[in-house]
Amino acid sequence: MREERALKNKLWEARLYAVRISFSLMVLLILTGVLVWRYYDLQISRHQEFTTVADRNRIHVRAVAPARGLIYDRNGVLLADNRPGYTLSIVVERSDDLEALLAALDQLLELEDEEIERFRKLAGQRRPYESVPLRDKLSEEEQSVLAVNEHLLAGIEVSARLIRHYPLGELLPHVVGYTGRINERELRSIDPRRYRGVHSIGKTGLEKYYEDALLGEVGYERVETNARGRVMRVLERIDPVPGDTLHLHLDSRLQAIAAEALGEERGAVVAIDTETGGVLAMASGPSFDPNLFVSGISHADYAALSQSPAQPLFDRALR
Repeated sequence: MREERALKNKLWEARLYAVRISFSLMVLLILTGVLVWRYYDLQISRHQEFTTVADRNRIHVRAVAPARGLIYDRNGVLLADNRPGYTLSIVVERSDDLEALLAALDQLLELEDEEIERFRKLAGQRRPYESVPLRDKLSEEEQSVLAVNEHLLAGIEVSARLIRHYPLGELLPHVVGYTGRINERELRSIDPRRYRGVHSIGKTGLEKYYEDALLGEVGYERVETNARGRVMRVLERIDPVPGDTLHLHLDSRLQAIAAEALGEERGAVVAIDTETGGVLAMASGPSFDPNLFVSGISHADYAALSQSPAQPLFDRALR
């Protein structure tokens, strides 16, 4: 009797064991099937979808600003050119905390209030992943400080750009004019496609009158970035087209003579070629340095010019 019960217990245990094995195998097969289906779904069915998303995260199209056209006088003397300089910019999307980043940069570079204010205005007008300039003409010391702390400053870019320059300084600001940052009013009137990646525009004088010719055509490049947003390589590039070169009838030597004759007095001197009607000189005094306006003039410098009793910003040759 005991042997019969023992045999029945063994049979029951064997059946229970077999049921457990069968159940475990069934669960294993189901899980394997789920994993196979998931693999198929991710790697085959939705491969293109995820590839597209991944490309969006690591591949970006960015604008390449053209070199602004040069301006010469009748003798080939350069009146307006572009000089290389390093610009600090921020890509807002790559910064985890923009306010903390600005505070850190302020500690490192002692940012001016006007720089931060101008940055905030430009940041509100930008396109996604478009870099917003914060400071132009970085010194070598500033570049070194940023390079050392770059790993702590996610979102910054230090890039070489061409910055407008007027070699003759105060000699021709009322004639040649100057460029400056694109403001909100100008942003509403310009063609965004032509000015993508361009942050300056002709404000006065010939720079403004011949803006369309001097601007050039924007180029583009597709770049691959790493997880921190740093450019790893350029996948494709369409080069920008430089702006047209202007050759003036004006003679900078006569302009210098006219300016010297005026000295510090208020007045104007205009010299015209009687045969062609071309303007040889057009001096207005007192004058000012147009280079102050290129990267954004400070409040103090602008107040000194605009509130001066001598009114150096006033063009007496045309009024």
